[in-house]
Amino acid sequence: MALIYRAHFAFSKNPRINSKGFNTSAIFGFTNTFLEVFKKEKPTHAAVVFDTKAKTFRSDIYPEYKSNRQKQPEDIQNSIPYIKNIISAFNIPVLFKDGYEADDIIGTITKIFSKKNIDIFMMTPDKDFCQLVRKNVYLYKPAFMGRGVDILGEKEVLEKFGITSIKQVIDYLGLNGDSVDNIPGIPGVGPKTAKKLLKKYNSMENIISNSKKIPGSVGEKIKQFSDQGILSKTLATIKTDVKIQITLEKMNVSTPNTNALNSLFDELEFRVLKNRVFNQFDSKPKPPENQQLNVFETQKTSRKQYHIIQTETDLTELLNRLQNNHEICFDTETTGLNTLEDELVGLSFSIKEHEAYFLPISEDLEKAKTTILKIKPFLENPLKMIIGHNLKFDIQVMKKYDVNISNNIFDTMLAHYLLDPETSHRLDVISENILQHKMISIEELIGKKGPDQKNMKDVPLGVLGEYACEDADITLRLKNIFSKSIEKNGLTKLLYDVEQPLCFVLSSMELEGVSIDTNKLQQMSDVLKSMILASEKQIFNMCWGEEFNISSPKQLGAILFEKLKIDEKPKKTKTGQYATGEEVLKRLSSTHPIVEKVLMFREYKKLKTTYVDALPNLISKVDQKVHTHYGQAVTSTGRLSSNNPNLQNIPIKTETGRQIREAFIPSTNTNFILSADYSQVELRIIASFSNDQEMINAFNNNQDIHKTTASKVFKVPLNQVDQQMRRKAKEVNFGIIYGISPFGLSQNLSITRAEAHEIIESYFKEFPNVKRYMDEAINKARKNEYVETILGRKRFLRDINSRNQTIRGYAERNAINTPIQGSAADIIKLAMIKIYKWMKTEKLKSKMIMQVHDELVFDIYQEEKEIMIEKIKDLMENAMPLKAPLLVSIGYGENWLKAH
Repeated sequence: MALIYRAHFAFSKNPRINSKGFNTSAIFGFTNTFLEVFKKEKPTHAAVVFDTKAKTFRSDIYPEYKSNRQKQPEDIQNSIPYIKNIISAFNIPVLFKDGYEADDIIGTITKIFSKKNIDIFMMTPDKDFCQLVRKNVYLYKPAFMGRGVDILGEKEVLEKFGITSIKQVIDYLGLNGDSVDNIPGIPGVGPKTAKKLLKKYNSMENIISNSKKIPGSVGEKIKQFSDQGILSKTLATIKTDVKIQITLEKMNVSTPNTNALNSLFDELEFRVLKNRVFNQFDSKPKPPENQQLNVFETQKTSRKQYHIIQTETDLTELLNRLQNNHEICFDTETTGLNTLEDELVGLSFSIKEHEAYFLPISEDLEKAKTTILKIKPFLENPLKMIIGHNLKFDIQVMKKYDVNISNNIFDTMLAHYLLDPETSHRLDVISENILQHKMISIEELIGKKGPDQKNMKDVPLGVLGEYACEDADITLRLKNIFSKSIEKNGLTKLLYDVEQPLCFVLSSMELEGVSIDTNKLQQMSDVLKSMILASEKQIFNMCWGEEFNISSPKQLGAILFEKLKIDEKPKKTKTGQYATGEEVLKRLSSTHPIVEKVLMFREYKKLKTTYVDALPNLISKVDQKVHTHYGQAVTSTGRLSSNNPNLQNIPIKTETGRQIREAFIPSTNTNFILSADYSQVELRIIASFSNDQEMINAFNNNQDIHKTTASKVFKVPLNQVDQQMRRKAKEVNFGIIYGISPFGLSQNLSITRAEAHEIIESYFKEFPNVKRYMDEAINKARKNEYVETILGRKRFLRDINSRNQTIRGYAERNAINTPIQGSAADIIKLAMIKIYKWMKTEKLKSKMIMQVHDELVFDIYQEEKEIMIEKIKDLMENAMPLKAPLLVSIGYGENWLKAH
């Protein structure tokens, strides 16, 4: 159960939800761990042991036992039957017995089989099992949260508890008690005292009988709570005599039941995991005689009419069909995914379900243009609805062939994103989940990714035609389902007025790209190289001249934790190495000056390799610019993502990192880079949502909101707010949006938790409407099980009513911050659409080239500078009316850094 809980909570921030709305996190995580240990350790025998819901003998003797535990999350409760079925499908016995815990069954098994000449590993993170360790019985603690696999034998257990005999583990546990299981122990006896007492008196019973000799309050507590101590020892003792029928033969690891696994994984939608399992065990599912293995429809089993256009007569017939239909579903097939460099191979069309046409496009450019010219009027006709999946890609491909697709579109990817934001939006996945139709995979056509992967133009025409027709046919079928769902769920305006118009804006931005100053990057690369060497030298000097590979976690860990001993209990990774990740080192930065130097070394190295040296390699051969890809259907809040390069991650917090922006330059020497950035947009949104007059007035009067907050929270006049107060207030202002806790605030500000609690309480007292908004947001989410942005974008919060406090708390934080983050995303999207349309109407030469968080970046012509500044500011600030006014700061210069 510990592994199941662990798996579930590992995905708590980004749960795996399948198309049926079922949370598969615990099942997926447990199965992954299960497979990993089987692959790594190759056990010959195995069993999986569960608790049951029945009361145990421990509850009978102490009713408060485990009474303080949080309720089991509903998603775990629903997952357990699937996990048991998966284990059974692996032909591994599932063991349990009413009246006993899993611990007791494991204890019994270890006792029975430890007499044989075999090694037994108890796979659990629970320290209580240390009492069962002996010559050939080990505790196998699986890797978790930066710590690697830890195997404890007798020697390790004795060292861990500071005792001389394994028998003393139970005494130790009884003395200390256990807050998780609500075992009381003896008050005032902690780990150090328990070790000292056991060293001198050997057992709980001896300690109690000698309590008069033990000085001070500890002796008094032992006398007073002696019965409680004995009870605690009894509760902590794992039974080893449970009557359970099990043999080694029954635990033999054998070939799994692949048909059963195939059925389970299909139901759970574990596509990648399914392939991994069958490859790992070198076996494939076989359908029973006269029976299909799964229920998916395929091209071979579906009724379809797919046509390949090979003659002028065929083409004429297709054109007539397109002419007579209001809705045209189409898809492009290309030689690759680079819309600037790759070529069109063919177009597929569908105007009726289960029917599609494939039109091959010649490699000869003139012949290709002639063919496309005949299709162009239909794709550009605003009276016809153009349907596609991820139309942004197709818009860019067709633009290259001088086809400007009409704004009257329906994008099934964007529709599905709005309807079900947290699941996969890939066409093949949606097809299986919604239509129960398994599509031909791209790998079947051109092979797996790698140097041997073929090109679409190498695929035989018949095979390519079937594949392409299926894409268009499936997309049309999904459109007919999604269009009704969009209307039913009140998402019409968001799809037709925001997301779909935005894909034309993003398409334009991606095609335009941004110019990069490679000379500047080369200079930065040289400077960073010097800085890396200098910091490297300083690090070596701090460890007495010993040279090592600082980039090697293994070598760095040995220096930090073995040679310099900067941490008494260093964490380890899955592979058993010391954990040296950024979070770990930041936590240890005050322990030794070398840590700060290592962090600086890493920053310089990352800047050099990830950005400065990498950006030139992303420059297109076509126009010598960098073209990022904006992910429009990625985040659950509605914000855009960016990759190749990831513009969102270009550093801004450090001076060295900011310099990278100097390399982003206008397309000509006479142009400027213009930056338009929303100021504190999320705070203005929360002020508007909460209708907090104090905050609204501060924004209306253009006051420093952080100073205003500090003045009220720390109860000092505005002119007496110092930088330290302002910094704390700023942390609270932004932290409130994310439901920051006193612990989180104390960590961020390096203050005590009590002080952090006091600051948050004072904030809510001074801004009661903000607190009211937060409470109302949570209550509304509990009722609806979703939250909405200002434009009605939904995020579903399945765990908002969970009985488990941890899971419920995470959903509650999302209930507060999603409407704010998502509304900020809605606002900048509206602004982008309005600016794009205005620039197009005015036929301006300037271009919108980047969107980064709350900032828009433009490449502007000098003669258009004044009108651009005036109009961009106006359109952004009036994108959507709020009670607290939106404010945009605008700058321009010869590069992005100077503009910003």
